[in-house]
Amino acid sequence: MPRVTREEPLEEPQPTSQRDPTDAGSTTAFEDYPLTRSEYIAALVHFYRGELSRADHWRARLDPTTNWAIVTTGAMLSIAFSSQEHSHVTLLLALILVTIFLGFESRRFRYFDVWRSRVRMIEENFWIPMIRRSLVSPRADWREFVAEDLDRPTFKISSVEAIGIRLRYNYVWIYFAILAAWVAKLHIHPTQADSFAEVVDRMEIGPIPGPVVLAGVLILYAGAITLAIRAGHTRIAVDEVRGLETSGSWKT
Repeated sequence: MPRVTREEPLEEPQPTSQRDPTDAGSTTAFEDYPLTRSEYIAALVHFYRGELSRADHWRARLDPTTNWAIVTTGAMLSIAFSSQEHSHVTLLLALILVTIFLGFESRRFRYFDVWRSRVRMIEENFWIPMIRRSLVSPRADWREFVAEDLDRPTFKISSVEAIGIRLRYNYVWIYFAILAAWVAKLHIHPTQADSFAEVVDRMEIGPIPGPVVLAGVLILYAGAITLAIRAGHTRIAVDEVRGLETSGSWKT
């Protein structure tokens, strides 16, 4: 019986637009090379990991400034109360230093929020549809927002909002601790005061009378409280855990 030989089909030449731009002799520009689904997913996964690493890095930088503020406050309290001869100005100096640390931390928080916003944009519009097996992004134009932010990075919150957020969740308690210690220092040193007027008189700093010092401290604290309260009402981030601690969505 004669042997039948099966002819292999000839491979059709690959169109120019489909050639790999890395091949030698290819004249196709990178922009003309079609991006496959697997290449797109792989690139987005690596991009997500990079943005998550950036967010983690800047989040870790928030804690040192808070620690500096706490350590500075503790050291100033120890110095102020170690002797009745030590001036109450030490505690006002602690207030100034804590305010400087607050400025550092609010700036770092603004940078952290840039990377956090990108991470949440990818999680909401890429990972959630993938996990649910419903490949429809909640926000159809999310890629344009991310691409625009990569091209022209911008802060998502203002400096005032950042200061208010850090005040509300961290620094307001440090401020109140310093205020309580300052009032206590004025009341008991050098001797226990008999009236509020005497406490106000002890607030004087050189040529600056006590009432003026008291007015300055009250204005500072009124501004801090206002910023902290405003941050809780104007900065409503639906993509964060804040305010959702008792939602109880996972139950046994």
